[in-house]
Amino acid sequence: MTVHMHTTALPHRLALLLVLFASVTAQASVVIDSTRIVYPQNDKEVTLRLESKNHTPVLIQAWLDSGDEHSTPDQAIAPFVVTPPIARMEPDKQQVLRLAYTGEALPSNRESLFWFNLLEVPSQSPGAQRADQLQFAFRSRIKVFFRPPNLPYGVEAAPDKLQWCHVPTAQGLVLEVFNPTPYHVTFERVEMHAPGQRHVREPAASGAENMVTPGGRRRFTLPDAKTSLGAAATVEFQTLDDVGMKNRHRANVCPG
Repeated sequence: MTVHMHTTALPHRLALLLVLFASVTAQASVVIDSTRIVYPQNDKEVTLRLESKNHTPVLIQAWLDSGDEHSTPDQAIAPFVVTPPIARMEPDKQQVLRLAYTGEALPSNRESLFWFNLLEVPSQSPGAQRADQLQFAFRSRIKVFFRPPNLPYGVEAAPDKLQWCHVPTAQGLVLEVFNPTPYHVTFERVEMHAPGQRHVREPAASGAENMVTPGGRRRFTLPDAKTSLGAAATVEFQTLDDVGMKNRHRANVCPG
């Protein structure tokens, strides 16, 4: 999950808080009960539960986008409706949000990826009523996998179908993974082994950089790798499943 912190002058409407934001290390106090959302196409709706850990009331605003992390509710494009889109949460209370697919045509032979956004605006402290008063808000983003029915096999089979190669480039060797499956595969950690060599790639800050799309390729840099890894190279990698649990896998790495 990605968390951003926003600062802006006190707004008259919640959407105005999205004018300016910067990525920081921050902890939102409204907790989402999942790190990802899977939306089966045949479902009428899916629900998401939020819990406020604040000691004061907060306002929340929720929307979906198709990949633009700078999206605002009035600009975002995604075939979903969130109910309620804006809500007030009291301290230590829960809120249920409902996501409903609006029926626009999407690919039937692979998953589609969208992003759920949650903006959290704490209440003002007493006396902080000046027009130039700055206020902090937190925005969280998690992936939404829209999954059509009748895909050829289950999502749990996807990681073992990935194809790995090491590829020489002008910047040195890279580890390339090709995803021939209809599912998105999210990596937590990638570790390549070759005789006398070990290269570890920890998760990137960007969620998109830790994932390979259906039919897509992803490259991981190996800045310290030798020119040739030979035919005995292997990769050990962790993926995240539908509920965010880590799973370990191992595969051979072919020469590029």
